[in-house]
Amino acid sequence: MVPLGASPPRLVTAVPGPASVAWTDRLARTESPAFTARRARRSERSGAPQDPIVWAKAEGANVVDVDGNVFVDLTSGFGVAAVGHAHPNVVAAIAEQSTRLVHGLGDLHPSEPKIRLLERLAALAPFEDARVVLGQSGSDAIESALKTAMLHTGRAGVLAFEGSYHGLAHGPLAVSGYAPQFRAPFAAQLNPHVHFAPYGLDPGPLPADVGAIVVEPILGRGGVVVPPADFLGLLSRRAREAGALLIVDEIFTGLGRCGVRWRGAHADLLCVGKALGGGMPVSACIGRAEVMSAWGASDGEAIHTGTFFGHPLGCAAALAALDLLEDLAPRAERVGQRLRAALEPLGEVRGEGLMLGLVPPCDAFAVVTASMAKGYLTLPAGQNVVQIVPPLTIDESLLAGFVDALASVIEALR
Repeated sequence: MVPLGASPPRLVTAVPGPASVAWTDRLARTESPAFTARRARRSERSGAPQDPIVWAKAEGANVVDVDGNVFVDLTSGFGVAAVGHAHPNVVAAIAEQSTRLVHGLGDLHPSEPKIRLLERLAALAPFEDARVVLGQSGSDAIESALKTAMLHTGRAGVLAFEGSYHGLAHGPLAVSGYAPQFRAPFAAQLNPHVHFAPYGLDPGPLPADVGAIVVEPILGRGGVVVPPADFLGLLSRRAREAGALLIVDEIFTGLGRCGVRWRGAHADLLCVGKALGGGMPVSACIGRAEVMSAWGASDGEAIHTGTFFGHPLGCAAALAALDLLEDLAPRAERVGQRLRAALEPLGEVRGEGLMLGLVPPCDAFAVVTASMAKGYLTLPAGQNVVQIVPPLTIDESLLAGFVDALASVIEALR
């Protein structure tokens, strides 16, 4: 039997199984209605149940649910498990750090692993003399970037893009164009100086109030849309012309996911997360020193910090993950090209490296549900796109099995 981590699907019950159903019933009694209502809406849209499986264990490219079913994870936990779930190097780093220091005193009395991580990220930045603000989530990184832009330029306006997704905290939500209904209930609390432009097109000269442009190098949740090759360079020129900053959201695309470490070499501020922590909640906003210097004007109190920012366990995990990710970008490019070629007979394929999207000739929600029933976890994205973002370490035999299963699913749904 193939060991867990590189195993093909092994299903012992229907999906979801009875234990997952029982746990989900318990979940519904305490979880915010936002999530249970979402599942109901997706069921209505797809014509198929959208009940989840309940995860019990994950290793490598595999997820095991509470019924003992083994799945191949082509979501890599929203892109977090780029080095694979529970990579032994990351687990060992967390375990070793836990014997010495689990929690410190944040920015007041920093820990050794925090300082090492700051040094490592500054060295990996696509520009010289970088400075770093750590956080726990992608939203934290975007918040840091937006605040930095405000301090540096004195302008509250932001140019963002239709279809973009930068997180759901208030600052990132204001600049997320993925779903207007996400912003509508909270519109009165959001930055009113945000302008949206079509993704991938020249936005033209910036409005006078704009101090920052925020952009994803490839739309992730918005449908795995790749812009023209010169798009980020064009935005950088537009920002310079206006005395604004370019914020590049590499939270999903960065650290090798798309075949290169960074796609945002033109950035003034680079936001990174997901894969960074190797499974732990770690993010960072990396900026040019002259831009980050705007933070030095405070009156002595830290005006942006968090109790768990730079948490020792997360920093230790991130350092171990970064060691692994150094070698995975070229593999993502090679494997991604072969996977793209295998997927092309099934529909339109988008993306770069191992951040791919398939536009099937049928409903993407139904494809995601039917694929899970065969033991493969995927996600819907954008307008009828199946998002495929496996661990960068995945065995290619698992991808071949997925393509075969996907072909049968699409044929049955057409």
